[in-house]
Amino acid sequence: MTPKRGLLLAITSLALGLTVFAALAVWREASAPKFEATDITGVDWETDFKLTDHTGQLRTLADFRGKAVAVFFGYTSCPDVCPIALARLSEAVKLLGEDASRVQVLFITVDPKRDTQEVLSQYVPAFHPSFLGLRSDLETAQRTAKAFKVYFNAHPANEHGHYMVDHSGSIFVFDPRGRLRLLMRGELPPGSMAHDFRLLLERAS
Repeated sequence: MTPKRGLLLAITSLALGLTVFAALAVWREASAPKFEATDITGVDWETDFKLTDHTGQLRTLADFRGKAVAVFFGYTSCPDVCPIALARLSEAVKLLGEDASRVQVLFITVDPKRDTQEVLSQYVPAFHPSFLGLRSDLETAQRTAKAFKVYFNAHPANEHGHYMVDHSGSIFVFDPRGRLRLLMRGELPPGSMAHDFRLLLERAS
């Protein structure tokens, strides 16, 4: 083989390799799920929890394995962000039809002083019968929120004992294998939420 021909073969092989690499990259991009929410797959957060639900049952994330799980931190006296997010999640679950049973929404209170088990049992299922409210003591709530990178802070109470709680408004979505996958905005349209839930469920099938 002449040096010229060897060089030609090397160039041809390199070009073929680059073409295959580019084709694989395009295929991977085309096959990757197109979420409406922010894809945070692979973040290394310790996001498990041990909290009591509004029926009095101790819960961990593992209890919901096999379902897509949406976790939202809030409080029942919230005037805007919380009811809006829960209402949109409710509409999203309804849009899933038969797959609705494969999605679990968890509302973790950042105001355990006022959000007793009884209060949560009346508030959370009012948005959807399958939704669960979770609570703990304040120290555990702070530790759980920190694990999720969630901020909350209660303002001083007024003369009537009423106070507001500042808190993050993101929804954390886990796939059926228990992996944290998405960060949803509470104001995301229900159709977009349902779209992302479907993608997670399809990938688990």
